[in-house]
Amino acid sequence: MDRQIEDATPEIVTKPPAYSSAHLMCSTPLWGVAGFLGCAYFAWISFSRAVANVHEWPHDYWTAATYIVWILLLAGLMLDTTAARALVFGVLVINFLVGCGLTVWRTIPPSDVRTARMATGTLWALAALLSLATLVNRPERASE
Repeated sequence: MDRQIEDATPEIVTKPPAYSSAHLMCSTPLWGVAGFLGCAYFAWISFSRAVANVHEWPHDYWTAATYIVWILLLAGLMLDTTAARALVFGVLVINFLVGCGLTVWRTIPPSDVRTARMATGTLWALAALLSLATLVNRPERASE
């Protein structure tokens, strides 16, 4: 029995990483910056279409299916992130629910499309600001 202990190779004990998150979106500030840029772009698109009086909204089945897929993806991401980023994804879920509803509503009046574009633009802008807010108060890396 002593021989087995002497012949055994010692295990190397390593320190755990200073900070690691089991969440997909929480490990790097890159996601906060990318989220801000994407949401700011879509806010600009929504507001520019409202100002240009673009009253068209797609009403095909593929668009509705795409909205549903995005809603499911964003809901899943809400469950896999910290509270701050879950809030961002929550705002985006609301935004995509509005878009899906407008896609299904085939007889929507043009004035309601303009109002919806302003509302979704506001939601995109809110999501952009919330995404930037995830860059603040990140967990400090443990000292070595």
